[in-house]
Amino acid sequence: MNPPDVSNTVLITVDSLRPDAISPYAADRHTPALQSLADRGTVFENAFANGNWTPFSFPSILASRPVFADNGAIGVEDSETLASALSAEGVATGGFNAANGFLTAHWGYDDGFDEFEPFVASVGGGIYSRYLATHPTVEAWVQLATSPLRRARSWLNGDSDDRPFLDASRMFDIEETAIEFIEREDDFFLWIHYMDTHTPYVPAPRYIREVSDNVVGTHRMLRAHTRTGLGWEVGPQTLADLRMLYQATVSQVDASIGRVMDALSANGIDDDTAVIVAGDHGEEFQEHGHLAHYPKLYDELLNVPLIVDVPGTDARRVDRQVGLDAIPPTVTDLFGIDAPSSWRGQSLWPTVRDGTPPADEPVVSVTVRGESVTTQPIPRSLADGELLVSVRDQDWIYIEHTETGATELYYRPDDPTQQTDLSADPTPEAAAVIERFDEIAAAHVELITGESESASADAVDEDLEAQLTALGYK
Repeated sequence: MNPPDVSNTVLITVDSLRPDAISPYAADRHTPALQSLADRGTVFENAFANGNWTPFSFPSILASRPVFADNGAIGVEDSETLASALSAEGVATGGFNAANGFLTAHWGYDDGFDEFEPFVASVGGGIYSRYLATHPTVEAWVQLATSPLRRARSWLNGDSDDRPFLDASRMFDIEETAIEFIEREDDFFLWIHYMDTHTPYVPAPRYIREVSDNVVGTHRMLRAHTRTGLGWEVGPQTLADLRMLYQATVSQVDASIGRVMDALSANGIDDDTAVIVAGDHGEEFQEHGHLAHYPKLYDELLNVPLIVDVPGTDARRVDRQVGLDAIPPTVTDLFGIDAPSSWRGQSLWPTVRDGTPPADEPVVSVTVRGESVTTQPIPRSLADGELLVSVRDQDWIYIEHTETGATELYYRPDDPTQQTDLSADPTPEAAAVIERFDEIAAAHVELITGESESASADAVDEDLEAQLTALGYK
């Protein structure tokens, strides 16, 4: 297959990003950088993550492999990664992650990167350092609690009031490091992962003002996060405030993406660079009774943006369902490199190039649930919780609870938020879907459990477990 006439590819992933938060999917949103990419590129309307949160989704994004498939672990330690496939062919590779502790060398994500920086603090001996080391969530809570004092200090010093908030997400770190990489390298693959849109949402004040028509200030951010942090009831006003804050972080990320795109242009390589943008999973705002991304497999957590902009191709929108495991083979196609045979996804380059429809194959996603829906364990092995599997195409969503055998079925055209389970009394058409999707789910379970017997229950070291436990991952 002839590759495009490009020399570089930038993959941008945004944690917890919903399609309805950006203007290519929702006309009332204002995300000009992402809109510019969509206006030139291919927008996939029905892209789905292969898991409901980062450790379940990213093995597909950076290795085109289902989570657990190679060794029962949540990383890519024993998988052939996209970066390693590209590096072996002489492509310069850089990966910069805004301190998501599940995307570090501990889980194998540095494999194949010439330059890799997760911006995770070194683990010290103190409780505080352990508490902050792995993930920006805790640091964001600290930033949030101290924001009035930091804002006052910035004002007294005559400084911008943005930096203290933007530092919470490590956005400047990855943006500046990525731009330095762009200025230094030729024929490169660059991966950037943003965390701003991960809870708690701590946007800079100007983005709060932007999405609230200048009527909301940081006091509403403090109020909303205080109520949720203390476990108080989330009423309509608090929910609206949380969605507003989330939207402000999306605008914040969009502005940063715009600056990265400007760097491509300033270095004269924008016409030689393909850009892919995806959410790693979605975010719930009480569609099924909760916030953030608890272990569920409904669309608010799995339907994600996927935009592929390749210079020289026509703009188009694609309805057919695709999984994020398509990203690695798409990138290797862009470089004219053969994809490893172990990869499960199929390249989207033919679709981007000339509109060839993607393969009409259902997308499989998984999660692991603890004793309740609000318990999301760190699955050192599949014995750490109940495996849930979903199978979905453009119309149907099938969910199976493998421990109990319970099933759910939803028809998306009539029930876009999955509120009416049709599995108890299915029509003949629904029964046929259940039978077909049950076979697909069973094959996937066999794939990820048949090779997981060697997984160690002690795969997470004590320091890392302390860090993740401190963040609520048990």
